[in-house]
Amino acid sequence: MAAGTSRKIYAASARSHTRRANKSSGLTLPSGFFPAVLLLLLAGLVAWGYQAIQPPPPKICGSSDGPPVTASRIQLRDGRHLAYQERGVSKDVAKIKVVFIHGFDVCRSLIMLSGQELVEELGIYFVSYDRPGYGESDPHPSRTVKSQALDIEELADQLGLGTKFYLIGYSLGGQIGWGCLKYIPHRLAGVTLLTPASNYWWPGFPSNLSTEALYKQPTCDYWSLRVAHYVPWLTHWWNTQNWFPSLGATRPHVLCREEREVMAKLIAKGASHREYVRPQGRYESLHRDLNLGFGTWEFDPVEMENPFTGEEVYVHLWQGDEDTLVPATLQRYIAERHSSWIRYHELTGSGHYFPHVDGMADTIVKTMVNGKQ
Repeated sequence: MAAGTSRKIYAASARSHTRRANKSSGLTLPSGFFPAVLLLLLAGLVAWGYQAIQPPPPKICGSSDGPPVTASRIQLRDGRHLAYQERGVSKDVAKIKVVFIHGFDVCRSLIMLSGQELVEELGIYFVSYDRPGYGESDPHPSRTVKSQALDIEELADQLGLGTKFYLIGYSLGGQIGWGCLKYIPHRLAGVTLLTPASNYWWPGFPSNLSTEALYKQPTCDYWSLRVAHYVPWLTHWWNTQNWFPSLGATRPHVLCREEREVMAKLIAKGASHREYVRPQGRYESLHRDLNLGFGTWEFDPVEMENPFTGEEVYVHLWQGDEDTLVPATLQRYIAERHSSWIRYHELTGSGHYFPHVDGMADTIVKTMVNGKQ
């Protein structure tokens, strides 16, 4: 009996042991498995994000995989090429030589031009050029406000424009005009800034004024400009993604009447020239433009002193009071701060494209040449 009981107890224990063994025979994950998986997923997400924000390499004009070179170009001291286009009378007989700086998302071909009669009467020579990364000018990844002013000086020297020349800058090109006033004033016979873009983060602006002006921008522009200023390494991704509205989104509903009329006229004339503007990629042209124009500057135009003290050189600043791209409130503030050396011309009922209104180019050039008006 004792032996039998002993065997029953042993059998029961065996069955219990077997059940425990069966329960523990399932898949057992090693310790730290889930943290490792999460780490791998995170690494993959970071790698994907890094690739997503990287701009594509530029297609350099004249390279094996880039567009052909069709424009006249000069080679700068640092090896870059600058494309340019000449108009008006020959520079050899010109009495007035003008360098024109184009704006955002355009190129050397789309500039404000005076009528032929005035050009011949005054003997005006115009040269426009593609800013770095636009058209057929080489990109300049490390460009600054100063380097762009020095590009203009070198262009003038290589073309033989003499010791002094006139300067007209439009929109973001007008913003570069401030750099020329800062770094090459000794080369300027006169300067005309046409609705020059204002950087909302120039410290000389009262914060309430610049903040209000920025908030009045369309949502797509508001966020694109903030990205360019605060996280410039995200500018390419932000302006190429389709999740949120970005700069360049369709915006005819926010244009003023004159802007819509002029835009329709320019489009009818085939003045878009988009294929000539961005052949080297959007990043090297548009996005670098935003990062520089609305980044942190090395000087503040609002606080500038008169660069022409003791000289008969005049700066004319033109602005439409219904401009939907560049706020008139900021221009008025700058003009008031610099009223001793800037002549301010505000056009009632005009928008951002007023230089292309019939007859306006002649008025602007005459005012520039006559100086004090």
